Amino acid sequence: MGLVYGYDIYLRPGNVAGALARLAELAPPARTVPPLEVTLPGGDRIVLPFTSRFESEPVDCSTSGTLELDTSLMFDADDALRAYAQENGPGLAADGRVQIGYVYVTVRFVSLLHPGYASVECWAATSRMSRLFARSATIGNVFTDLAAASAGVCCLFDTGDGAPEQVCWLNGETTDTTIGGPRFPDQQALVATWPDPGTGGVVAPR
Repeated sequence: MGLVYGYDIYLRPGNVAGALARLAELAPPARTVPPLEVTLPGGDRIVLPFTSRFESEPVDCSTSGTLELDTSLMFDADDALRAYAQENGPGLAADGRVQIGYVYVTVRFVSLLHPGYASVECWAATSRMSRLFARSATIGNVFTDLAAASAGVCCLFDTGDGAPEQVCWLNGETTDTTIGGPRFPDQQALVATWPDPGTGGVVAPR
């Protein structure tokens, strides 16, 4: 199995719709797939420019714990993205951005780390793309900004290979630390710093 790197954003369930709407803003301007209608737990509906399991049929998550999306996202070019574009053929768009896809997204309405929080997990489809995720500051900034704009409590860079997860965003501040170090010896120590999610309602971004 190849490398599977990704960014995991933890947020209150009521903020998932906003996070997905912001993610949709990163989609290529020329839509190549029909719009995807998603019904979220609680009944809210959102239309996204992506597919789910490579299909465009409406998805009802009102009784499901997860949502799977296949996305293509646009990023402002940095050196790592520019080199990736040259090596892999997409090149630069007219606006100077680079299209990266597929970026798979798994939404867990009950996250694996804390039952009161949801998670939006954005992960690379190939080993080469995983290495790009590790090298590109722009990609890291985009997902950290997404966490901030969605009032996320935490954003982790997860290499999925047993290496320590990197904490990029925590409780309203950017950070650069790892799980397994003195500050956070394990995931439980990290989660212990998260605020009580309360009722799970929408919380304004900081």
